[in-house]
Amino acid sequence: MKLVTFKSNNLSRLGIYTNGKIYDSNAHNSALPDNMLSLLNGGEAAMDVMRKAELEIHEGKTNIEGIIYSDSILLAPIPNPTSCRDGYAFRQHVAAARRNRNVPMIAEFDEYPIFYFTNHNAIQGPGEIWCMPDHFQKLDFELEIAVVLGKKGRNIKAEKTDEYIAGYTIMNDMSARTLQMEEMLLNLGPAKGKDFSTVIGPYLITPDELQSYLVPAKTNHAGNNYNLDMKCWVNGVEVSSGNVGDMDWTFAEIIERCAYGVDIWPGDVIGSGTVGTGCFLELNGTGLLNDKQFKPQWLQANDLVEMEITGLGKLSNTIKAVETDFSILALKKAKQTA
Repeated sequence: MKLVTFKSNNLSRLGIYTNGKIYDSNAHNSALPDNMLSLLNGGEAAMDVMRKAELEIHEGKTNIEGIIYSDSILLAPIPNPTSCRDGYAFRQHVAAARRNRNVPMIAEFDEYPIFYFTNHNAIQGPGEIWCMPDHFQKLDFELEIAVVLGKKGRNIKAEKTDEYIAGYTIMNDMSARTLQMEEMLLNLGPAKGKDFSTVIGPYLITPDELQSYLVPAKTNHAGNNYNLDMKCWVNGVEVSSGNVGDMDWTFAEIIERCAYGVDIWPGDVIGSGTVGTGCFLELNGTGLLNDKQFKPQWLQANDLVEMEITGLGKLSNTIKAVETDFSILALKKAKQTA
C-alpha cells in the first residue's frame, strides 16, 4: 500500500494512493482511522482493514471520488510522529566526509550503529521549507531513506526488528552547517543546525511492496536491505546518486540499538543517515580536494530540491526565506579577559 496524509477542506486526512489518485480512507470506510498515527496504533488489525479498503478502491468498488495525485496537497505521511531519530548507516558518506576534513576513518563505525534524536515537531512534507537567515549559512540537503514503526517493542534482537517496520519513505535531513559545526565544537549536538526541518514523504509504502527489491545485508550484518536507487536534483540538476543497498548498517540493526532498554512506539520515525554523495557538505569537500578552484554550492532561497527513491516516489520542496534580521549566530557573549 501507498499511504498519504493530505489536506482536504483545510483538514489533515489519511488517504490511500492508487490508480493515480488519492482516496480518503475514512470516507471509504468509517471504521478506518482518519490519521496515520491512529492507524499505526491500531496495529495489524487496522492495517488489514486498510489493505481491504485499498483493494476495494483499486477495483473501483467505492462511491467516493479520488483526487488526482498531482492536484493534491500532501503533508508529511505522518505529520506528528512520536519521535524522530536519524542514523549513520552509509560508510561511504562517513569515510568521504572524514577524508575531506583530513581526519582518519573511525573504527567504531564498524562496531555498532549510532543515531541522534531530532525535532519530531519540525517534521514537514512536500512543499515550502521556510528558513531563517542563519540557516542559509551553508544550508544543505541530506538524501536518506526512513522507516516508520508500527509496533511497540523493547529489547528486540535485529533478527526480529524488521517486523516492527510499518513502511518506508524518503527523508531529507535538512542541515544548517555553520550552526551545526559551531555547536558541535562543544561535543554536543547536532541541535540548532538540524532542528528547524526534517522532511519526509511523499507517501509511506508498506514493506510488502518492496519484496522484489530485497538484497542480502552486507557481510556480518542482519536484516532486510533493498536495491533502491536514490537521487537528488537541485533546480533540475542532478547532484546526488546512490543506492539503499549500500547501507552498511541495516534498519534492523539500528532499531535493535534504538530499542535497547527503552520502548519504541508506533509512529517513531528513523532515518538511515546520508547516502554517499548525498549532501553538499560531502560533495563540496570532495570537489575542493580534487580541484582547489572548485566552487562550493549550498542551498539558496527559492531553490527546488527534488529527491527520488525507487518505489518511494519523488519528494519535492522549495526553499523559502523568512524576512527577518534575527540571528542566533550574533548572540555570542564576548570572551572574558583576565
